[in-house]
Amino acid sequence: MKVILLQDVKDIGKKDDIVNVSDGYARNYLFPRKWAMEATENAIRVVERKREAERKREAEARAAAEQTAAKLKNKVVILKAKCGEKGRLYGSVTSQEVADAIQAGYEVEIDKRKVEIKEPVRQLGDYEVIVHLYPNVSTRMLLRVKNIAEG
Repeated sequence: MKVILLQDVKDIGKKDDIVNVSDGYARNYLFPRKWAMEATENAIRVVERKREAERKREAEARAAAEQTAAKLKNKVVILKAKCGEKGRLYGSVTSQEVADAIQAGYEVEIDKRKVEIKEPVRQLGDYEVIVHLYPNVSTRMLLRVKNIAEG
């Protein structure tokens, strides 16, 4: 019997998958738990439309992320921080501060969890930062940390 899964079912499939299962398994296990429904022509068309809409949303989100990545690629983010002698910072630069600086400088809202700083930033200078905008879409930026007293 062909059924459409209404949620993920271990060892059977994921939500909205159309799978073949035995009649008894469907009637006695999947249907009573509301984990599946019979795969009629109408239901299959609804699932296909839903998948197509999801693919379209996914493509639009990916295109927007790639456009943002192109806008930010190899740009410089300038961050001013207090420091002591020999350019040592009081504390370190966090990914939240970098995300805020990107938003202020380039008007692109980025979540702090999407900012990857390769090494702890505790000195004045230049550092490489990777901004992950979407799965498999990221861009490299240069973080320049300056003394706040320099202006």
